[in-house]
Amino acid sequence: MKVKPKKHLGQHFLTDMSISRRICDSILPNMSARTLEIGPGTGVLTKFLIEREDFELTAIEIDTESVNYLQLNYPQLASRLIFGDFLNSSIEKMFPEGVNVVGNFPYNISSQIYFKILEYKNFVSQSVGMIQREVAVRIAKPPGSKEYGILSVFLQAFYDIEYLFTVDETVFNPPPRVKSAVIRLIRNKREKLDCDEKMFYKVVKATFNQRRKTIRNSLRSMFPGIEETHEFFSLRPEVLSVEQFEELTRFVERNIK
Repeated sequence: MKVKPKKHLGQHFLTDMSISRRICDSILPNMSARTLEIGPGTGVLTKFLIEREDFELTAIEIDTESVNYLQLNYPQLASRLIFGDFLNSSIEKMFPEGVNVVGNFPYNISSQIYFKILEYKNFVSQSVGMIQREVAVRIAKPPGSKEYGILSVFLQAFYDIEYLFTVDETVFNPPPRVKSAVIRLIRNKREKLDCDEKMFYKVVKATFNQRRKTIRNSLRSMFPGIEETHEFFSLRPEVLSVEQFEELTRFVERNIK
């Protein structure tokens, strides 16, 4: 039985077993007793993940053809193979004691997957994902780089992020038009932000949505009448760390009318 890659699902099946093994080995042990693989497809990662003895593997797949293939070729996974959409699932209900998240994430929803992980940050202790290289760089880059942006700030607030390695486009079927990369997220010790979380997200989005402008100009349009006395107002958002965005958010909270 063969599984045909489906363009509308963003499927690019990995064909290099050495890379599959490397991704599997990138999951640090003793982080969580459960691991969830997103979109296992033809089981190229599953083959190695299921051999790990330090966690129990569960997989979630939205493609009927892939589910049938996995049931046939990985019967030991059958009771832990979920036919469903990760983006519409509750990680808290599925894994109340916590989980690692791993997968060759579809390019077209990779950012959504990370926002989902962020939503359940207190339940996802670790994530190892292969995504479009451009997005991986954006997530992992520190403040001061041109790639640093909204997703960088949000994820770095709660995770330590490491860019692990680049993957060439020739090892996929069908080959994507861009290179891929594997990154690892490890939950840090920050339990909550030192400011209102909703306001933090508003401030970060407002500044990066107009990233060529100074923070003064970005916030002036969102918060008319705000005092423009903070030293950060003359800067652009890509130079601010998570802690500095927290400070900026507290300033906004105190001064909006």
